[in-house]
Amino acid sequence: MDKKHLIKSTGVIALGTAISRALGFVRDIVIANFFGTGLAAQAFFVAFRIPNSLRDLVGEGATNAAIVPVLTGYRAKGEKKEFLRVSRVLFNISFASLSVLTLIGVIISPFLVRLIAPGFIREPSTLQLTIELNRTIFPYLILIGLTAYTMGVLNSERHFAGPAFGPCFLNIALILASLWLCPKIGVMGLVIGVLVGGVLQLALNIVIMYRKGITIDLGEGFRHPAVKKIGALLIPRAFGSAVYQVNIFVDTMLASLSWIVGSGGVAGLYYANRLIQFPLAIFGLALAQAALPKMSHEFSANDMAGLKDTLAFSLRMTFLIMIPASVGLAVLGMPIVRMLFQRGEFTGYSTYITSSALFFYSFGLCAYGGIKLLVTCFYSMHDTKTPVKTALLSAILNVALNLILMWPMKLGGLALATSISATVNFLILYHILKKRIGRLGTKEIADSFIRVFLASAIMGIVLKFTSATTSSAIGILLSMTAGAGTFIAAAYIFRVKELERIFVWGSKRR
Repeated sequence: MDKKHLIKSTGVIALGTAISRALGFVRDIVIANFFGTGLAAQAFFVAFRIPNSLRDLVGEGATNAAIVPVLTGYRAKGEKKEFLRVSRVLFNISFASLSVLTLIGVIISPFLVRLIAPGFIREPSTLQLTIELNRTIFPYLILIGLTAYTMGVLNSERHFAGPAFGPCFLNIALILASLWLCPKIGVMGLVIGVLVGGVLQLALNIVIMYRKGITIDLGEGFRHPAVKKIGALLIPRAFGSAVYQVNIFVDTMLASLSWIVGSGGVAGLYYANRLIQFPLAIFGLALAQAALPKMSHEFSANDMAGLKDTLAFSLRMTFLIMIPASVGLAVLGMPIVRMLFQRGEFTGYSTYITSSALFFYSFGLCAYGGIKLLVTCFYSMHDTKTPVKTALLSAILNVALNLILMWPMKLGGLALATSISATVNFLILYHILKKRIGRLGTKEIADSFIRVFLASAIMGIVLKFTSATTSSAIGILLSMTAGAGTFIAAAYIFRVKELERIFVWGSKRR
């Protein structure tokens, strides 16, 4: 899989992610209209966050850190029979462990909610509602964990389309639940939507697996030599995921302290994070997901030159997207939030706190995308320990900055702390990787970064002037179109090579 195929695979994932995220915005708009940043919204977001966060530990994290690299190794060696055996054993282990975790989560839900959102203790009705929602929604962990497992198996086979479009079902289910169930049974309708969406996601991937001859066999048991190797890779990754999730939970805990950051903090942080995740998921995570099998194959073949070239190219492509996206979100944050969410229970105050968090989140967008790629490279080399160490340092820094910045900057301080700590994490990871595998083309990466930044700065000026004269949805969309056109023109003037390559490849395909 050369660079063109890497971009093609990324494009498939990005398309599915874009559609899913667009549906996700519709979902959030509907939820915001019904619940705003009020108590029911706060309760649902906390209740959903607990099992949804654990999926990184037992689902997507396991997939990226261990399952894809190991299964790719069997595939690269042409050992199809062993590939199938390992995939079946992994399903059995995943199902058993996820079931146990779900049972434990349901039992200790009151403790978890009090731990994650201590600010709710002062509001007994909100606390009780959150506990009830959390207990009902916890089985989603089984569904999304097995979905992540099936995604890893399919990605190892270099099939990306199904897993990329699967999340669309979750968002569609939540939209329909919001419109049909919530008016009748309140916020519990959202929980039902989550569970139905999880079933549909999992079913889609299993159907695709069966069509590829990859079946599930509970009689295969729980033992295979590859399991020990996967476990050795997964244990450090699990600790790293725990560090990351603690980081998120600390942000949620502090955001729930309304007497410090203001009311509605948990919901405001959620909506801002959803917006910052849009460009990150569409391209940053999509590129990392597509690059993992390629880098794993290159490492297995001892092609270190190819591995370094793939990483450097992927970083330059990430900056090409993330820098203008961060500038656009920083400049247009307030009107975008107003256009998307401000209606019904989502008031002007809700827009203010959400856009404040979004502005400071945008500072770290490049770092978020870069970290995903660097961590993916470490995983492809079967190293899950180094990212844990840097994540721990980043988490400590984030907590310290949170406690310093939340008082003067309120919710924006929590977002800025996340951006700063992510940037530090990226720089440390890059330095370690450079020392370990040698030259990564730092001069070329820096040169591309500067050129893209200059083009983005010009775009930002255009966005500022064009958006200042209008607040309508059409006006904002026209401003965004003008900004995109300005960036492309400026990037051409500054000779951004990565953009030129995309246009060249596109013309060749035509």
